[in-house]
Amino acid sequence: MSVGLIHTGMQHQIILPCQPYCVPLREKLLPQLMKEAGYATHMVGSWHLGMYKKDCLPTRRGFDTYFGYLTGAEDYYNHTHCAPVPPLNLTRCALDLRDGEEVATGYRGAYSTELFTDKATSIIAKQEPSKPLFLYVALQAVHHPLQVPERYVAPYSFIQDPDRRLYAGMVSAMDEAVGNITLALQQRGLWENTVLVFSTDNGAHTLYGGSNWPLRGRKWSLWEGGVRGVGFVASPLLKQPGTVSRGLIHISDWLPTLVGLAGGRINHTQPLDGFNVWNTISKGFASPRVELLHNIDPLYVDITPCPGRDRGLTLAEAVSGSSGANSGFNVSIHAAIRSSNWKLLTGYPGCDIWFPRPGGNGSTSKADPLKPVMLFDIEKDPEERNEVSEQFPAVVDSLLRRLHQHQRSALPITFPDDDPRCDPGPAGAWGPWA
Repeated sequence: MSVGLIHTGMQHQIILPCQPYCVPLREKLLPQLMKEAGYATHMVGSWHLGMYKKDCLPTRRGFDTYFGYLTGAEDYYNHTHCAPVPPLNLTRCALDLRDGEEVATGYRGAYSTELFTDKATSIIAKQEPSKPLFLYVALQAVHHPLQVPERYVAPYSFIQDPDRRLYAGMVSAMDEAVGNITLALQQRGLWENTVLVFSTDNGAHTLYGGSNWPLRGRKWSLWEGGVRGVGFVASPLLKQPGTVSRGLIHISDWLPTLVGLAGGRINHTQPLDGFNVWNTISKGFASPRVELLHNIDPLYVDITPCPGRDRGLTLAEAVSGSSGANSGFNVSIHAAIRSSNWKLLTGYPGCDIWFPRPGGNGSTSKADPLKPVMLFDIEKDPEERNEVSEQFPAVVDSLLRRLHQHQRSALPITFPDDDPRCDPGPAGAWGPWA
C-alpha cells in the first residue's frame, strides 16, 4: 500500500484486537505487486494490519507464507497478548502466534527475536537462487515489553537505568538478527543481487527505555522525536554506498521504489501517494518528494502520560485562540505537514518536551506554551526549539491551505467499536472471528 493514512481512513491510532476492520481490501499491498512481478513472497513477524476476518490475513494479502503474530505488543517468550474486551468487561490474555493461517503452538520459551530470525534464515536457505525473493521481516524488537536473555544485557552493566539497560540488550539481539539474516543471504549466494532495507515505524517511546535525544517529543506525537525514523539501505547495487541521504522519504515511498526495482507495475493500483526514490537512495539525486503529510487526526488524544501533565490533553484543552481562519482548516485539529525545509503543526501535537540524553544529568525541558499553529525550519532547527510562524506568515498561510486540501481528500476515520465475538476464550488464540 502506498497511500497516506488519510486516504485509508486509518489516520487515528492503531487497530485494536477486537476492532472489526483491517487495511481496506481494495488496497493492493506491496507483496501482491511483488508476487505479480514473479517474486516469492514471505513474511515473518508483526502483522498488526487487522485480522478480524480471514481475508485480512497476510496469506490473503499477497504473502506465500507467514509466521508471526497478528496484534501489537506481546510477551517475547510465551507469545501471549493481553487486551481488554470492553463489551465483556474483561481483559483476555491469549496466544498470538501463527504459522500461515493456523495457530502455532510449541514455541513457548523461544525468544521472539531469535525465533523470527531462525524462520527468516530458513526461508532464505530454501530459496531457489533463480527465483526472486521478497522477504519482509517485522521483528518484535525493540517494542515493549522490555524482555531479553541475560547474555545480551551483560555487556551493559554500566547503564544505571534498568529499562535502558534491557533496551540496550534488546537492540544487541536485534543487531545480531540483522547480521544473521545478512549472512544467510550471502551463504545462499543471493547477496550480490539483494537490496536490504532496515527501517522503523515511529520514534522511540520514552516510557519503555527508548530515546529520541536531542529531538523533541516521542512516539504518539507529531514532533520530530515521534516521526523521524532511522534507517539504512545496504546493497551491492547502490551506486554511492557509504553516504547519507537527507532527502525527504516517507514510508509510502517504499512500495513504488521496491516494485520499480523488481520490474513490476503499479499503474493498475489505487492512486498512490508514494514516489520511486531509488535514485535518491542509490545515486544521491534530489528526492522527488518535496512535501510530506505527517497526519491529520481530528480524534487525537494523547493516551500516555507526559511528564508535567496530569493526563493526556484533548485538542481543545491544548490550544486556544485562532490562526489561519482564511485557510479553511480547523487549526485545533492534530495535524502536521512538511514542505521542503518547513514544518507546520496545528492543534496539540502530543507530548511536547525534550527528554534528556540517556545517562546524562539533565532533566526534561519544556518550551513556551503551545500555539494553535506552529512553524519550524526543520533543516536549521531539527530540535524544534525556535518557533517562527510570526516571521513567515506567507509560509503559514500556504501550508494551512495545503492541509485544508489534504483534509478535503481524506476518507472518514474508521475506528469501530469492539466486537465481543473477538474473545478467544481462556484456552484460545487471537485470530479471525467474523
